[in-house]
Amino acid sequence: MNATARRIPRRKKNRIGLWSVYLVLALVYIWAFAGMAVPEIKPTAGQISKAIFNGLFHPDWSYVSEPGGEDLLHGLLDTLAIAVLGTFISALLCIPFSFWAARNMSKGHTLSGTGKFSLSFIRTFPELVMAIMFIKVVGPGSFAGVLALGLHSIGMLGKLFSEEIENMDLGPAEALLATGANRFQILWFAVLPQVIPGFLSYTLYRFEINVRSATILGVIGAGGIGTPLIFALTSRNWNRVGIILLGIIVMVTLIDLISGYLRKKII
Repeated sequence: MNATARRIPRRKKNRIGLWSVYLVLALVYIWAFAGMAVPEIKPTAGQISKAIFNGLFHPDWSYVSEPGGEDLLHGLLDTLAIAVLGTFISALLCIPFSFWAARNMSKGHTLSGTGKFSLSFIRTFPELVMAIMFIKVVGPGSFAGVLALGLHSIGMLGKLFSEEIENMDLGPAEALLATGANRFQILWFAVLPQVIPGFLSYTLYRFEINVRSATILGVIGAGGIGTPLIFALTSRNWNRVGIILLGIIVMVTLIDLISGYLRKKII
């Protein structure tokens, strides 16, 4: 070993700054918990918990399919239909917004900034808030759930689509422009072939989210499996709650697996 070689001293970590961050986080947690009122545990809490777990582990299998149609399968299909329609509508309607918000497709930063602000404004309202507003307008049911998921998904998919457009290679578009191609030809032959795989991948990912959201919207009357779930919870029918939760878990898991497989194939 060369005697003149010297060890490079290790950089000393800024422990004061690190501990300051820990201290601030600890103070924030203390402040958050200090403002919470500690609820009083009811004397019957043990019995209720036992009944809930007993129902969850002994689900009502007769509710899976009933002659009248008010059963688990119809509720899950209704939830799936709400998610499919909401995702499909949003995926189509958000495309103009995404080109509007993309910097490389709009004339000037002001125009693209307006598009980004519009998408951010749409994303501001949660699905539950939108569902409550649409229930007041069109009444309770699946249609209100479709409108709520569709409108909220426009804001999210529009943002993701615009980022996909901004990250594309402009070389093919510039080459077509140099040959005298019009805007429609540039869009069809240079832009869409690059962005469509990303669009499909983001749409499938959003569909996974919408399936989960659709199960919650029924709690407030926007259709889907959430409606019988809240009825079962209110009536303390824990066996029915168990089979509904089991159905939701199976449906969401299968959709996640299928969607993940398709997204890998697309990308």
